[in-house]
Amino acid sequence: MKKIILSLAFVGFLWSCSPTQTTTKQNDIAVTIDLINVKDDKVMVTVTPPTFTSETVNFHFPKTVPGTYSEDDYGRFIENVKAFDAKGNALKVAKIDENSYTISEAKKLSKITYLVNDTFDTEGGAGFGESEDVFSPAGTNINAGTNFMLNTHGFIGYFKGKEETPYKLTVTHPESLMGISAMTDADASATSDVFLMSKYATLVEMPIMYSKPDYTSFMVDDMEIIISVYSPTGKYTAKQITPNMENMMKAQKRFLGPINSTKKYAILLYLSDMKAKDAKGFGALEHPTSTTVVMPEMMGLEMLQEQLKDVVSHEFFHIVTPLTIHSNEIQYFDFNNPQMSEHLWMYEGVTEYFANLFQVNQGLIDEKEFFERMAGKIAQSRQMNDNMSFTKMSKNVLNAPYKDQYLNVYQKGALIAMCMDILIRENSNGQKGILNLMQELSKEYGTTKAFKDEELFAKITALTYPAVGEFLKNHVAGETPIPYEQYFAKMGVTEASIEVAGNPFLKGQREPYITVNPSTKEIMILPEIELNVFMTTLGLKNNDTLLAFNDKNYNLDNIYDLIMASMNWKDGDAITVKIKRDGKEQTVKGKVVMPKEKQEGYQSTDDTKKGVREAWLRG
Repeated sequence: MKKIILSLAFVGFLWSCSPTQTTTKQNDIAVTIDLINVKDDKVMVTVTPPTFTSETVNFHFPKTVPGTYSEDDYGRFIENVKAFDAKGNALKVAKIDENSYTISEAKKLSKITYLVNDTFDTEGGAGFGESEDVFSPAGTNINAGTNFMLNTHGFIGYFKGKEETPYKLTVTHPESLMGISAMTDADASATSDVFLMSKYATLVEMPIMYSKPDYTSFMVDDMEIIISVYSPTGKYTAKQITPNMENMMKAQKRFLGPINSTKKYAILLYLSDMKAKDAKGFGALEHPTSTTVVMPEMMGLEMLQEQLKDVVSHEFFHIVTPLTIHSNEIQYFDFNNPQMSEHLWMYEGVTEYFANLFQVNQGLIDEKEFFERMAGKIAQSRQMNDNMSFTKMSKNVLNAPYKDQYLNVYQKGALIAMCMDILIRENSNGQKGILNLMQELSKEYGTTKAFKDEELFAKITALTYPAVGEFLKNHVAGETPIPYEQYFAKMGVTEASIEVAGNPFLKGQREPYITVNPSTKEIMILPEIELNVFMTTLGLKNNDTLLAFNDKNYNLDNIYDLIMASMNWKDGDAITVKIKRDGKEQTVKGKVVMPKEKQEGYQSTDDTKKGVREAWLRG
């Protein structure tokens, strides 16, 4: 899973094994999702169960799904659960908890029906979602006749003890909508899709997006990539998105080499219009053969492509871990009583590191930007608990105080991977790196063989060097902060002051230039803050009320739109600002000058280390 948090955090200052096709059998579980007869924004699901020999059976919806590391309780979006025998007589259904039901007279059970509400409608907050929100790429959307985001874990439940039973999923849908997924449709009908999957865990890793057909496909070696786009206003199309995505994914495959776990990979891109009942948690959720992505439609194309490059590359690299390399906790995932693994540093951290390293390795970014990104991760990781054992945090990530440190998997997790990479490069004289380690681990384990959590560090040490084992002991399992400058120095890289692009309304990561008048909802420049070059160039002053930019009005209700718009501005762009100063409205016209900020960073300085450094970054 990858969450986009840069601009979203700002608003708070003002307030995520290959599928197996199988043949259906009499005792399989059959599920029908009706996307045609949608009533009150709810979808009917019908489940035909296998035969039971017990008097009662428990039926569950997931509390947690792989890749989310949060308790989302998908059962809270389910209502009117009913059970029937073969004659249509109702059977007794008792709700046990938010996600679980007990059905009496299970030997007679012939059918279960229930209604599903979508999660997008419930999202509040400003962009990143409230604590009760389901992260949008892991959520569901029901927009009758227009779009359905079927993260199948939000629609389909399972019977306790029957998790390994094959499923036959039938989705009936309007003829105008096409469902795109990594699954193969076994029905040629224009209004019905049939998918046959080997078990529940495989089925719920297969999202489907139904919308007006807008998709492209291309090959990366022998892997088919399919991209489906839903853009509510038609602003963007799959054809626009594809060239950059194709270049990126081919570069990823060149970087990865022989690691390949699927023949078909689907990218489902949902663009939110940011209205009251739409997705507001931006980023992506990985599945073994798919990625669901949610982004705001208001993004400029260049920025959207940059964000997609980062988040989709992160999700695609999950084919290495946890798809190929994972622990028992993931291999035998319990959807309602999840036991978390100690190794989020690998599942998310190594993945995030690869998503950055491959870009400098393949020439998509330069060395300076790579160091800038790593410096940013260091700064952000130090704002969190830098003394907390990373393995302990991972194991307990669903519980306080550890869950509040989860986002550090993308910061310190990636830095852990970087330091390991540097150690391996140093000890092998540049001949090997962490990618070689992951390739060896994938041969040792693979998609169907899991490792034991407590044995992984020893295995890594045996495959690499004692120094790597000591690092893991002290800085990953242990509570000792990582002295990053010592690791950079091994590659001839030293600390330096660097200049990075800023935001017109946010100083650094935490200090806003603006606030909101709670009585009027108007946006105001703070009274005493030192103005940045964007503001001084336009002649803006402290206490100015900002009414409109480029003829679009803004206030608290759409302040997020303003933040997103500002991220598309470039030096020299013409801009018009309508303000209110001393009670009088006036219009200011000028050119955009984006602020620049100084921060601590890194640069190459030692040419005696150039060989090993080049091997690290481009080998």
